[in-house]
Amino acid sequence: MSREKSFASKRRKEKIADITALVLVIILALIVMLPIWWIFRSSLMTNAELFQWPPQFLPPNWLFSNYKDALVYFPFWDYFKNTMTIILPSVVGGTITATLGGYAFARLRFPGKKFLFSLCVGSMLLPTMVTLIPLYIMWTRGFHLANTYWPLILPYFCGGGAFNIFLIRQFISTIPKELDEAATIDGAGKFGILFNIILPSIKSAMIVVALLLFIQIWNDLLQQMIYINTSDKFTIAIGLSQFKGSLKSDWSAIMCATCMSFVPGVVFYLIGQKYFVEGIALTGMKN
Repeated sequence: MSREKSFASKRRKEKIADITALVLVIILALIVMLPIWWIFRSSLMTNAELFQWPPQFLPPNWLFSNYKDALVYFPFWDYFKNTMTIILPSVVGGTITATLGGYAFARLRFPGKKFLFSLCVGSMLLPTMVTLIPLYIMWTRGFHLANTYWPLILPYFCGGGAFNIFLIRQFISTIPKELDEAATIDGAGKFGILFNIILPSIKSAMIVVALLLFIQIWNDLLQQMIYINTSDKFTIAIGLSQFKGSLKSDWSAIMCATCMSFVPGVVFYLIGQKYFVEGIALTGMKN
């Protein structure tokens, strides 16, 4: 009888702990979502309503017409097309080359492999500002690609960054090498092993890399401002910064433009969030 009571008491404590954890997670989620809701709520109000005191949590009139008015001065679809012109080839090229690089470091044998991998990982410690000026001189004076998208696209065809190569390499390391040996016995070559065994097993990691590249390029205001000079080539990041500077007092329109700017990124993340969490959780685990 005492054993049943202790078991029931333990279950009760576990249930209370689960409920407490759930409540805390909900509270933290609401705190995180509050700034996003505040921006959206502000985009549906007039400028006079924004500065009322005390502030209103809900818009009194829900002015969705503000978005139509903001599009007159903020050509979102043109900016979106320009942004995707950079993102699509960069994400595809970066994901493919990161996969090839990660596969080479995880499975292939070649001279200087450990040194090159150490150099690749060590490059993550190099600040972006150190290479900013040399790269600008190379792209503009060396290759004469100023005011084009190429300086923003081509670097991602080198693995999309050392972290992405490292991520893919760690993920491939979790796949048993016995599968490679069995495929070799069946007559598969290096690319046969890659396409038939490795790639089906690392879909999550590849989606993680694609999402990280998407978010990185979407938010990369500094590089885009350096290489893009004309308004017809502006991306969403540049367009939003210019829009904020030209409408210092029209906060309602600025909030509308801000909402339109982050919605596509949120949508793309929600589509791949399952694989993103799975890929991050499994990276570095063994067999």
